[in-house]
Amino acid sequence: MRILICIDDTDNLESRGTGALASQMAEELEENGWGKSSFITRHQLFVHPDIPYTSHNSSMCFAADIDDIYLESIIGYASDFLVRESAVGSDPGLCVVTLDRLESPDLLIAFGRKAKESVLTMEEAYDLAEHLGIHLSDHGGTGQGIIGALAGIGLRLSGNDGRLKGAIKIKALNGMTSVDDICALPEVDEVRSLCGAEVKGPDVVKLGEKPKTVLLDGKSVFLVVPAEGAADGVHWQSCPRQLLKKY
Repeated sequence: MRILICIDDTDNLESRGTGALASQMAEELEENGWGKSSFITRHQLFVHPDIPYTSHNSSMCFAADIDDIYLESIIGYASDFLVRESAVGSDPGLCVVTLDRLESPDLLIAFGRKAKESVLTMEEAYDLAEHLGIHLSDHGGTGQGIIGALAGIGLRLSGNDGRLKGAIKIKALNGMTSVDDICALPEVDEVRSLCGAEVKGPDVVKLGEKPKTVLLDGKSVFLVVPAEGAADGVHWQSCPRQLLKKY
């Protein structure tokens, strides 16, 4: 079976970030022989004075393919992990969804999108989780992180939200590579321009600092923009970090 796991609000200003904990959780899931984890996505939520957060108010989500006999073990492990690893003063939340048992995924996606533009409550999150029959739990502090954990699942489920955790490692000569070489990377499903058109072929791409992919149509997509001036045979450049912030 395929599951989604999302965590939120596990850190403070001095601790490891939620992304680091999500990576450790995904690795240990595999080390325990429970299944195979996929890439981690970061989902930006609403920033507002009424919402407590450490720096950016984002949740972290990953998928895993598991044998159904391990589901309860994974939930128990993840719960204990958050209690043990979350930072002092954090309000960690956990959400685990079994995709083939999920009815009305549109309600979950709508909750995620709403969490990007408005203040939601723990009561709303728990009510929706109970209605859909999915696991949602708090593991310290106020437990406020359940809102982001549930929202992150919905946004990952939409297939069109989030930046993939970690920079893409690309072999380049003087900061240049080709579209074909980027497409050949296992972490990249497609290269697209910001207008949504797929880009293929030997065109030269200038790489910026820490290039990342984003989740679009359920794929890991490397975004490019036309190179400034198109000098020296350079056709494209990786999407600037400032523009990636909207994903």
